[in-house]
Amino acid sequence: MLQRTYDWMMGLAAHKHALFFLAILSFAESSFFPLPPDILLLPMVLAARDKAWKIAFICTISSVLGGIAGYGIGYGFFETIGKAVLEFYNAVEKFESVKELYNEHGVLIVFSAGFSPIPYKLFTIASGVTQMDILPFTLASLVGRGLRFFIIAALLWKFGSPIRLFIEKHLGKLTLLFVILLVGGFALIKLWH
Repeated sequence: MLQRTYDWMMGLAAHKHALFFLAILSFAESSFFPLPPDILLLPMVLAARDKAWKIAFICTISSVLGGIAGYGIGYGFFETIGKAVLEFYNAVEKFESVKELYNEHGVLIVFSAGFSPIPYKLFTIASGVTQMDILPFTLASLVGRGLRFFIIAALLWKFGSPIRLFIEKHLGKLTLLFVILLVGGFALIKLWH
């Protein structure tokens, strides 16, 4: 089943509308959706290494636009939408206790969240609720998300074939590692809580 899923993702990555799917996933992940765009970014770059920079660029821009949407959710729709997203991650109480940090370290927090595997959407919403200045928010998002996606693209572009063979040989172990990292990100949110 895992191999079929991998093959399906590789097929989707080579689909003529793959960039559109990546843009939608990147946008949604930055504002409300739980799965990171890396799940599509990785096979897309592996399937078309010559388009690595274009793929990373679209992933970055879509993610930043989704981050701005997340900011908008926090700014104007926190009670109706934003709180539900935070409740999904069990982060409402902790969010209340860290609002003050945004006044002092908002740019660093947004950059770190954009670069790390911690769910970025929590910080885009928090930035809107705390009414962080939108320009530094956007720039921090652009740098954090851009570094993350372009580093991934650069590594896959440089070492594509060996990495693809490595992934295919160790698919089960890598999937387990990915799940551990994903669950670990959620666990960090719970500890933060």
